[in-house]
Amino acid sequence: MPFLKALRFLSLVAVFWGLLIHPLGLKAYRLHRIVLDAGHGGHDSGCRGKGSLEKLVTLQVAQRVAEHLKTLVPELSIHFTRKDDRFVELHERAAMANRLNADLFVSVHCNSGGSQAYGTETFTQGLHVTGANLNVAKRENSAILLESDYLTRYDGFNPNDPTAHIIFELFQSAYRSQSLQLAQLIEEKFTRKAGRHSRGVKQAGFLVLYRTTMPAVLIETGFLTHAQEEKFMSSAQGQQVLAEAIAEAIARYHHLNNEP
Repeated sequence: MPFLKALRFLSLVAVFWGLLIHPLGLKAYRLHRIVLDAGHGGHDSGCRGKGSLEKLVTLQVAQRVAEHLKTLVPELSIHFTRKDDRFVELHERAAMANRLNADLFVSVHCNSGGSQAYGTETFTQGLHVTGANLNVAKRENSAILLESDYLTRYDGFNPNDPTAHIIFELFQSAYRSQSLQLAQLIEEKFTRKAGRHSRGVKQAGFLVLYRTTMPAVLIETGFLTHAQEEKFMSSAQGQQVLAEAIAEAIARYHHLNNEP
């Protein structure tokens, strides 16, 4: 299977990449350029609430994050993977950030689950510690099924095969501490500023993160399948509160990592 053959090769690449970059503290410790990724888009609607779509909520939140960041960190260069309702393949989202030589990649999403599930989660790349983490990763990674040649482009990766996700533990290791730092800041802001219930910082394997060559996080801003959270997340006020919390966490991360 091409994917399993690639696993052996990429594991060696990841090890040497980590040894090469991590001790030297290259660009991971500075923040000048950020890429904001609004999850899903176009014919990929993401998860659905009773009256809302993930692709539209994430776009609004990402745009509001950028606006607030401009006031908090004027010198920060802000870029988007999409600015409107269009489909962008997962590999291209990471590629955009890499081409821009970005210092941070932040992917914004909405969660889906049972009607009683609620709260925020922020993920970094890593191993699925629980089945719940794996389920979130499988749902977000399933967007590649909407791409015409995903088996070729992703080396035979099948998002429905739990064993295939093992590869993601091998990547982002060089930036793990910075990614975790930002994830923790985001969840703290969600709790203290936005008054949201935090489900914590977690690790799982996401296609949109594993090819990025910088610290990266994936944010689940809440559950569209929870009636009260959907109402909050689909409102302009709720989106602004979430966006300000994310922006303030990024500004804090900027301050901590850009000190002389």
